[in-house]
Amino acid sequence: MKKLFALFGNPVSHSRSPIMHNTVFKHLNYDATYIRINLEDGQKLRETFFSFGLSGANITVPHKEVAYKACDEVRGFAKIVGVVNTIINENGRLIGYNTDADGFMQAITEFGSINTILVIGAGGTAKALASRFIQDSIKVDVLNRSASNLKYFQNKVDNCYTWDNFKLKKYDLVVNTTSAGLKDENLPAPKELIDDILKNTSFVADAIYGKLTPFLKLAKKDGLTYKDGADMLLGQGILANELFVNKELKIQDIQKEMQKSFEL
Repeated sequence: MKKLFALFGNPVSHSRSPIMHNTVFKHLNYDATYIRINLEDGQKLRETFFSFGLSGANITVPHKEVAYKACDEVRGFAKIVGVVNTIINENGRLIGYNTDADGFMQAITEFGSINTILVIGAGGTAKALASRFIQDSIKVDVLNRSASNLKYFQNKVDNCYTWDNFKLKKYDLVVNTTSAGLKDENLPAPKELIDDILKNTSFVADAIYGKLTPFLKLAKKDGLTYKDGADMLLGQGILANELFVNKELKIQDIQKEMQKSFEL
């Protein structure tokens, strides 16, 4: 019986996930289809999942934390971080995983040794990445517009800052996890702050993919080595697809076909 998978988010129309997963299914003869579902109310995730008869799903902004609550069981790294980006229907029970963080670690290997990171933003992606960096003994600071969203990070990361109390220092890598620049020309923090930060880092990454965000444009102008979220997207997608097919396909084959989808 053909399986149906989906991406839940708002917005989702820009997402490459369907082409990535459908390329794998088609070329490896796996009987499944992957669709996009624009979900405005995250509280309806579970109900919508079952109404579509899904075998699994990916979750993107802004529903990764509510997805955690929608699951019957959460496994692995997602349990530590409280953020889910992949759900599997296991005999009517929703099992949550997080493949974002390992996907990102794969994406930044080419930067070499990274010891200090500034994470901009405090949402689900920021939580997943910061927690994963800490596992690798990387020193992490978090910068966010409001103090209220920083509660999760206190006693976990080295420093939590708002725009008003940020103390400038050198970082190996600065990562934007906010949606600033996705549908607009906004920066993830005031320009003066971003300018100072970029003058004190070696590498820059943005979780947004498929466009040169205003944040990355500034990094490019400053001559920094930067990357968008495409490699992170690929990395998490490979791991999510392996979960979707319950390891019936070899991960090397999934990687090969999914990599090809980026040329389409």
